[in-house]
Amino acid sequence: MANEATNHGADLIVDSLINHSVNYVFAIPGAKIDRVFDTLNDRGPKVIVTRHEQGAAFMAQGIGRITGEPGVAIVTSGPGVSNLATGLLTATAEGDPILAIGGQVKRADLLKRTHQSMDNAGLFKPITKYAVEVEDPNTLSEILANAYRLAKSGKAGASFVSIPQDVTDSETSVKAIKPLSEPKLGNASIDDINYLAQAIKNAVLPVILVGAGASGAKVASSLRTLLENVSIPVVETFQGAGVISRELESTFFGRVGLFRNQPGDMLLKRSDLVIAIGYDPIEYEARNWNAEIDSRVIVIDTAPCEIDTYYQPERELIGDIAATLDNLLPAVRAYQIPAGSLEYLNGLRDLADKRDFEITPAAGKLHPLEVVDALQQIVKDDETVTVDVGSLYIWMARYFKSYEPRHLLFSNGMQTLGVALPWAISAGLVRPGKKIYSNTGDGGFMFTGQELETAVRLNLPIIQLIWNDGHYNMVEFQEVMKYGRSAAVDFGPIDFVKYAEAMGAKGYRANNKTELETILKDIPETTGPVLIDIPIDYQDNIKLGETILPDEFY
Repeated sequence: MANEATNHGADLIVDSLINHSVNYVFAIPGAKIDRVFDTLNDRGPKVIVTRHEQGAAFMAQGIGRITGEPGVAIVTSGPGVSNLATGLLTATAEGDPILAIGGQVKRADLLKRTHQSMDNAGLFKPITKYAVEVEDPNTLSEILANAYRLAKSGKAGASFVSIPQDVTDSETSVKAIKPLSEPKLGNASIDDINYLAQAIKNAVLPVILVGAGASGAKVASSLRTLLENVSIPVVETFQGAGVISRELESTFFGRVGLFRNQPGDMLLKRSDLVIAIGYDPIEYEARNWNAEIDSRVIVIDTAPCEIDTYYQPERELIGDIAATLDNLLPAVRAYQIPAGSLEYLNGLRDLADKRDFEITPAAGKLHPLEVVDALQQIVKDDETVTVDVGSLYIWMARYFKSYEPRHLLFSNGMQTLGVALPWAISAGLVRPGKKIYSNTGDGGFMFTGQELETAVRLNLPIIQLIWNDGHYNMVEFQEVMKYGRSAAVDFGPIDFVKYAEAMGAKGYRANNKTELETILKDIPETTGPVLIDIPIDYQDNIKLGETILPDEFY
């Protein structure tokens, strides 16, 4: 009788990924983890070879951000592992689930000063939800099952599993674990729901502050149903973008983040009841919108909040957010905003709709709002827009409208440069047939620009816009505001059209709004990657930090 095939640690790893329905692995291989990749040659998730481990981590984060299920990155030991750090930190800070697997030296070499030996798990403990090193090959699957589960439970984040080479190479005698059914949270207590309902009924100007935790499809649907029946004004954080649908636009009063000078800031200040739904202070610290420590706040979330001087909710409705909102609706259905508050809201909207900018860019350049408007005309509601950090992200967060959750993506917790293109690649994989519009500055693009080749290899319909001004401009204009001059923000020019062509993508340059609109309009639906270099005129950036509405609206 023929012997059964020998199973190794690598088989357990791959079978665990299969059992957890992982479709993609973003990876760069190496000797300490190569048996896993040899096994993936035969079965399991599709391997997306990236150009840098940081790109792999950002792509895994993109999967987590869009789907709510952990994206997976697998890298080799030493610098392969350490290059994951920024991506895992960003994911944990911003609530995006990732499972990262790193190769490690053999167990006998762990305490020796040998090639690529380092304390992998120790490196990641402060910046992940779960970081461990596997000591026994027979525990591989149970560790991966726990890592996957923890990554997406509660406030999501990154899990990291370090696997010594001899663990992946060892024979194993156990089967891969299949995931357990997910525990189902109930809604918040009826007492707490009734308390909030009464607070709303007594409020003169309640406002809903929507955070990243409310951007899942189920919660967004329940919130929309509530707002269809009870018209309460809503403010989004940057990561809560898209929760308010096009049909409910009358309830939307913009996004808040960075400078306290937006209509949403004024509404939060004026409100006598702030209902924070899925809000995490890392998105926009309460010391900004509640500087006077006088806001009445009630929280709806899946876990207790972090309290600080500026954020002391009087009640927390803890449980399944969607279920809580569903149960809140019958208790507040008859509520109407008082006439005086409606008058205030109408006045605030009229002022907010005005753009206090003279759009007169220098010759051969575009004003930021010209780029925003060109995108607004062409982007469909079900298409994804990713936005890197930089001056462009302030313009996009304030002025670009999105009507579907998790379709306008920002890094606001860590403000990490380089996320836009890797996230666009993730969107191209999980939202096939839909164009993706990736926006970066010329500085941020070069953090992960090499992944344009990855997008070309995958033939993804990514339109990469580079807002090009030759500086780290978000730093530059804030330095000028503080010191009257800038420092250490300049770098040399790059011909991004040639860069794109060298990567196998199509490259264009738009020197005015008409050219940009024509390029965007002429890109076919079935396109591969396209790069558009946009010389940008940021002369109005200084106004982004100024007070733009009269004092009476605070």
